[in-house]
Amino acid sequence: MQPFYRFLITILPISIVLFFLQYYITKLFFINISFFYSTWSIYVFHLTLTLLSYGFLLFVSRTFADKTGFAFMGFSLLKMLGAIVFLIPLIQSEILSKIPDVGAFFIPYFLFLFFETFYAIRLINKQ
Repeated sequence: MQPFYRFLITILPISIVLFFLQYYITKLFFINISFFYSTWSIYVFHLTLTLLSYGFLLFVSRTFADKTGFAFMGFSLLKMLGAIVFLIPLIQSEILSKIPDVGAFFIPYFLFLFFETFYAIRLINKQ
């Protein structure tokens, strides 16, 4: 589990910094906007899915080394479906402007996806 702990030691501080950055930006610049999801719930969702994804990639890498890339693509699809399911209450809500909420969700989504992709490529290239 050594690679997982290295990933965890890297992603946790980055997540904490990004969380506080987004939290303070939303509090300073979006004073009049009430967000549907809290920053905390968005980051817990992204961090949980990213850790599950990388743990699954490590498992696939150890058992079926030649299928790691396919596992990454498959789990990325599941992650996208999870994001849609997470956003269904927002989509069905009566909020007039959903753009700030979607931005507050998808900016961290793509940042976490970048880190996950970076580590997945490193994992695939080691083989």
